[in-house]
Amino acid sequence: MDLFEAIEGRASVRRFEPVDVPMEDLQRIVDAGRRAPSGKNVQPREFIIITDRDTLTALGISQGSVKHASAAVAIVSDGASTYWLEDASASATQMLLAIHALGYASVWVEGTLLKVEDEAKRILGVPADKRLAILLPIGASAAPVPQAEKHPLADITHHNRYGERLP
Repeated sequence: MDLFEAIEGRASVRRFEPVDVPMEDLQRIVDAGRRAPSGKNVQPREFIIITDRDTLTALGISQGSVKHASAAVAIVSDGASTYWLEDASASATQMLLAIHALGYASVWVEGTLLKVEDEAKRILGVPADKRLAILLPIGASAAPVPQAEKHPLADITHHNRYGERLP
């Protein structure tokens, strides 16, 4: 799949059907996250590939869709880094595109995860000094999901100066 097709077609999916996600695909997804830009190239992130059914079910505390996913990737950040959240976000963005390009579906789980971060860290064995920044459940979409409507490009794009529109 072309990069722009992936960008234009990726949607947030919260209802999953079971699907086999080979470890090779999961490693490709994590590699896409590993290759994301990082402030000062510090790379303060690590990844947990989750395939254990009981663990996925337990992580449903962060968002119900996680317990129905076939796999997930957790992004663990070094909270001492200045750019830990930005770096985790860059990784998540690239992994979401990789997930879609490989024919799977996902959703960015962060806000609801942070509310139960301590419990989710315990489930995954994440050390206390690390942040469990983002969780990406992976599976097959239970139904077709179109990308959420976006603002028209002409309405949000300026040329040279704010307020000046493109010719």
